[in-house]
Amino acid sequence: MNTPRVRTVLEAADIDRVLTRISHEIVERAKGADEIVLLGIQTRGVPLAERIGRKISDFENTSVPVGALDITMYRDDLRLRPARALETTALPEVGIDGRIVVLVDDVLFSGRTIRAALDALQELGRPRAVRLAVLVDRGHRQLPIRADYVGKNLPTALQESVRVRLQETDGSDEVTLSSGRPTPLGTDPTSGDAA
Repeated sequence: MNTPRVRTVLEAADIDRVLTRISHEIVERAKGADEIVLLGIQTRGVPLAERIGRKISDFENTSVPVGALDITMYRDDLRLRPARALETTALPEVGIDGRIVVLVDDVLFSGRTIRAALDALQELGRPRAVRLAVLVDRGHRQLPIRADYVGKNLPTALQESVRVRLQETDGSDEVTLSSGRPTPLGTDPTSGDAA
């Protein structure tokens, strides 16, 4: 039996640096922070959205609304996977109508999580625009979805797994890449989420 090799791709300082860059890119493209709403996709997208919101608030000197989006009931693999608990969807008081909504997630893989997020968003309001920010883009898309803001492009093989650990959910910040058993396309066994 082969022991999986694990390689650290981003450390805490790297994650902080790329989130700072993404924050500036979001504001630059939106021509200011006034119309931005950040929605983190449960689970690890939420603390990432909160961090980006704090960074934008710091350098723009204005509060940026941040919320959470649960996509569980919109997934296309519900019947293929064990039941999972519903997470919280929490929109900011300003809502999303007419706003520039930036969906935030940890890893972009097949694109199915983002498709589910777009379906969920459709029931919550009508944003002026929807954009996507991800910490890691690992490739292997099954749907025509791409991120507008990417922390790190990380070409991977299907038998590799990307694991994001965040202080808020896991007690430390790091992104690792490990080789091991083949990954069924559309799932990431280390994070437990389709991406």
